[in-house]
This record gives sequence, C-alpha cells and structure tokens, in this order.
Amino acid sequence: MAEAILLVGGQGTRLRPVTVNTPKPMVPAAGVPFLAHQIARAAAAGVTHIVMATCYLAEVFEPYFGDGSAFGVTLEYVVEEEPLGTGGAIRNAAQRLTGGPDAPVLVFNGDILTGLDIAGLVESHQAAEADVSLHLVRVEDPRAFGLVPTDAQGRVLAFIEKPQTPEDIVTDQINAGCYVFRRRVIDAIPAGRAVSVERETFPGLLASGATLHGVTEDTYWLDLGKPESFVQASADLVRGIVSSPAVPGPRGEALVLPGAEVAEDAKLSGGTVVGVGARIKAGAIVQGSIVLEGATIGADTIVNASLIGARASVGTRTVLDGAVIGDGAVVGADNELRAGARVWCEAELPSGSVRFSSDQ
Repeated sequence: MAEAILLVGGQGTRLRPVTVNTPKPMVPAAGVPFLAHQIARAAAAGVTHIVMATCYLAEVFEPYFGDGSAFGVTLEYVVEEEPLGTGGAIRNAAQRLTGGPDAPVLVFNGDILTGLDIAGLVESHQAAEADVSLHLVRVEDPRAFGLVPTDAQGRVLAFIEKPQTPEDIVTDQINAGCYVFRRRVIDAIPAGRAVSVERETFPGLLASGATLHGVTEDTYWLDLGKPESFVQASADLVRGIVSSPAVPGPRGEALVLPGAEVAEDAKLSGGTVVGVGARIKAGAIVQGSIVLEGATIGADTIVNASLIGARASVGTRTVLDGAVIGDGAVVGADNELRAGARVWCEAELPSGSVRFSSDQ
C-alpha cells in the first residue's frame, strides 16, 4: 500500500467557541494539530503518498504540514470549490492518485481517532479480493450511526443509515470511517457533483454485486464530533491509550510543552496538555484537559475534562468541569462552569458570577 486519501470535511465550526480563526483540524490534540496524528499513523503503516481532500484553503494546512516530508510522506492538497460529500470528495482527490486500477487506496476521515491496524486492514482487503473493505467497530448504542451487518466470512450484507426503529437495529457493527478501495472503484464514482459514499456509493456497489468486505476490529475508536470527545482524544493520546508517533513527548499523565510554567505544587493528571507559554499557578489541579498556548490557570483552580483556549485566563478558585473556554476569554475568580458550559472568545466573565452548586 502506498497511497491514501485523507478526508478533512467541514468540521471547523465544531470548536468555534475555542477559536474563530483556526479550523478544528488545526486545534492541537496532545500538543500538535490533530491531523498530524492521522498522517503519522498512516506513514507508520506504510503509506508514502497522501492526498488531503479538504473544503478549506490549502493555506490553512501548508504552513504546518508542507509537502509532508517531515512525516516521511508526499502530501498533496485538493480543495473542493463546492461541497461534494464524502464520495464526491474521494472522487475529486483521485486526480492526484498515481496507482493502477487494482491498486489499494486507503481512505480515512480526519475527525476519527482509532487504534486500527491500518496495514492489517489492507492485508485483509487484498486477501478477500474485495472491491472495497470497511473498518467496522461495535458500539453499545448504534442508533446514531450507519449499521453494517456482515456474514460469517465478513461479506457486507447491507447498509442501514441511522436506524429509526428497534427492528432496524440488526447489528451493533457500525461504519468506522476508514476504507480501502480498489482504485478503479473510486474512478467509477460520478465526478463533479455531491455524492454520499455511505448512502449512494456503498449501497450501489452492493446492489451491483461488488465485493464489499467488513473488518470488525475491537480497538480504540472515537468520533471527534463534540468538544468533549476532542478533549478525551487528546488525553488518551498523551496517556498512550491510543498510540501516535506524532505525540511530542513521552506517554504519561501530562504533557508539558517547552516554555510552559507549572507551579511546584500544581497537580497535572489524566493526560493533560499544557501548551507553550501557558501558566499553571500554585495549588491548581488540572485533570484530562487541554490548556492551549499562553493561557493561565489561576491558583487553587480545579480544571477537569476541559479545553482552555489560547491566551485565555481562568481566575483563582474557579471550577471548570467539561467546559470550553474560548481564545482570549477571561473567567474571573470563584466561578463554577460545568456540564458543557461555553465561554466565547474574548468574552469576560466577572468573578463569582456563575455557580452550579449551592453557596455553602
């Protein structure tokens, strides 16, 4: 396997409370932009050429990723002029592929973190002589996902998009967002229009008699569609629960980047990341959180499973639990923000103005 398509869709608005200028793919997870982990994992699996299919201008990515040489790959960018859907984006990116009609092409989504054995998926695809192979995972509640039942040999039997009734839930296997295509199958996707690979391409292939192979692997898998999932992914990368060659430091309870200042009696745990130039003051407790560059966490403050934006300031004795604090925001002392609270960029929250618990 030598080639891959990395799909970077319109997820940039999902973390808008953190930063209005930088799309989500460039918000750091475990110290580097999340896509760095995707590229590094693909390179470690033997991919040498990646086409990044995106709806953002390439200028968003090129200053960091460049031509991919720092990751040991050749990286090219294809930008959609108008939304093309997953299938249309794959077809649009195919113009930069170089392999023959039967060459395997890895396709993976830029907003999924997984511990998938990528090379193993490709080997299984080739052994099955499949037209398309899909990575599948089992989930407890599959109602929000596309179901993919398979037979005992792994052959895909159907595609059921977001089941609406109990009768529709015929399996707990879901489409995990990573595929291997034969190149000629990609070339057969209609060009120049929006195409859903989940709703059009895969069902159409199945109806035509193509061989679709499902590989169910019980491994780490997380959809980063929500800020809390993004924070969790970062923490899991730091702790080594899921591996990535791009993590800029040893695995452990915390990753403190150069230039950060952490008081001696501050406590960092749970895969916390402290960004360049950030400050954690005396007595602070920070667990499983992301503190971006230049941010300040005040003395005796408790931060859990939260994302603190660049240059934001969190005052003394404040409690944050599952909160997102935007770039440059100021949260005064003695506040309590829980359960998905959001503070917009540059906003100022006066001291003692928000509490969830009693005054005692």
